[in-house]
Amino acid sequence: MRKAIVIVLTCLLAACSKSELPADEVAGRTAKLFYDCLVEGRHSDFIDGFYQPDSIPGSYREQLIMAAKMVTAEQKSERGGLKEVKLVRCTADTASHTAQAFLMLCFADSTNEEIVVPMVEHDGVWMMR
Repeated sequence: MRKAIVIVLTCLLAACSKSELPADEVAGRTAKLFYDCLVEGRHSDFIDGFYQPDSIPGSYREQLIMAAKMVTAEQKSERGGLKEVKLVRCTADTASHTAQAFLMLCFADSTNEEIVVPMVEHDGVWMMR
């Protein structure tokens, strides 16, 4: 599945670079895309959005997926679940190939939480750190 998400991101980046979107826009949209995976229950795609400089064992990846499922289940019982993710803003440092995406997590009980998602660009693809 990791290959599929990387292909989607590569297509997104290609489309964005053709329209010459700034790096902060691409990084922010990518961060939102990964968090949208949580809204849709696609926990493995969310985990695959993290930059891993080396491959990780399959058992560790499964533990990360289970942890993401536990967090979303906890949020569902406490706040009714994550219903929407909005990109607030993103700042990018093109020299260091990093960015900070500010996302608003909107929950079913009408509470909101703003989070910062650190991003890193690796081989032309933005990933979460």
